[in-house]
Amino acid sequence: MIKFAFLINRLPGMTVEDFQLYHRDRHAPLFTSIPETEQYVRKYAVSHPITADGYPDPAYDGLTEIWFDTWDDHDSFFASANYKTKVNPDESKFIDFSNVGVMVTNETVVK
Repeated sequence: MIKFAFLINRLPGMTVEDFQLYHRDRHAPLFTSIPETEQYVRKYAVSHPITADGYPDPAYDGLTEIWFDTWDDHDSFFASANYKTKVNPDESKFIDFSNVGVMVTNETVVK
């Protein structure tokens, strides 16, 4: 399993609330609406920070996780016409691409 974690921030001038609503209620349904999501993506989740006593303020406004079984599945998904014409253009409507953190992982279950 290949896991991608995208740590994202909102566009300048966009409120945290507007960012979270767009990410969760507009972009996520668009992402899951294309057939390639069902075909290639094993998990897709969006998360937003909460206040937690004793922890620092969050460095990012949101987290998107996308899991694939193989690199071929990853490549096929991101090369698809539906992703390129529907999902990818929507990302620039709420994500500040000048400040994105990305981590690609291969999970090892310890317990």
